[in-house]
Amino acid sequence: MTDAALFAGVFPPGAAAGPFGRRQRRARGARVPVILVTGFLGAGKTTLVKALLESEAGRATAVVVNEFGEIGIDQALLAPSAEGKVALLGNGCLCCAVRSDLEDAFRTLFTDRARGAVPHFDRVVLELSGADDPMPVLQTFLGERALAREYHIQAIVAVADSATGRLALRDNPEAARQIALADRIVLSKSDLASAEEVAALTIAIRAINPDAPLREARHGQVDPDFLLADSILPPPSALQADAPGHAAGLSTFVLDFDAPLPWRALTAALGLLCEMRGADLLRVKGLVAVEGCRGPVVIHAVRHLLHRPVELEAWPDPAAARSRLVFITSGGLGRAAVAALFRAVAGLAPP
Repeated sequence: MTDAALFAGVFPPGAAAGPFGRRQRRARGARVPVILVTGFLGAGKTTLVKALLESEAGRATAVVVNEFGEIGIDQALLAPSAEGKVALLGNGCLCCAVRSDLEDAFRTLFTDRARGAVPHFDRVVLELSGADDPMPVLQTFLGERALAREYHIQAIVAVADSATGRLALRDNPEAARQIALADRIVLSKSDLASAEEVAALTIAIRAINPDAPLREARHGQVDPDFLLADSILPPPSALQADAPGHAAGLSTFVLDFDAPLPWRALTAALGLLCEMRGADLLRVKGLVAVEGCRGPVVIHAVRHLLHRPVELEAWPDPAAARSRLVFITSGGLGRAAVAALFRAVAGLAPP
């Protein structure tokens, strides 16, 4: 089967479309972007979200709160700033037990917006409980087709307390996973911590996630553009091809590709990786040049789930138009083994 036939069988092209359907200007297309705000207990997530809602850039934002406890304290704090667009998920962490609550909250919010029951919003901020692992949330948005049609995970923002964050990372695996999965990181309460404490926390964070852009928040505020900007990958200058993390068995690394990849070889390698080591494949994200595609293809995978790819009209930064995939893994799954798999599969592709 040719690549063209393979494309057509899975992603039927429409008018003026590429092999994956209509090319998108942005990775999310027409879907509502969702920003996950995570961070360990007491890190300052609610303060950060409240400041965002009160900024001009954050006005058209809906908020979904998952709070650990019987009383919705975070909801009460955020409601005045969110103009009635706050939904509170049930008691406890967002995991398999309450995944249906997550789906219901987001579907209801989308329906209410369509019928005018809530003010219009351009994005949703999902504030997770400090005890949450972001992984089940990612799996829900990638695995549930109804949600995937309406929403797109734009970014995971992790908040770390400048004064106590280093101890949280040392003593709590959840805190380390929150940092590892983040697309960008905010150091909160830096105005209340010493320069030495901030520096030590930064070193600890970079040992887990060496690539995510990092900013300091003062009095709970950070530039809204840092939180809201579209991003698939960190800036190319920040990526390090061999920079493994070393917290709770987590690793981060990057694969770069000099030439466009055949779609069959790319999906075969990713599919085999998901099948054999999905439990250790915490996240894969990137932009890839694919043979037969004019623009780059957005790749997202979480554990055993490979999300439907999206072809963009053009590279976000033409000067950095190079394929790269960022991997966040556990269980000793490292760059050497994954790179060897991609080389082996590429070597089997027909000439």
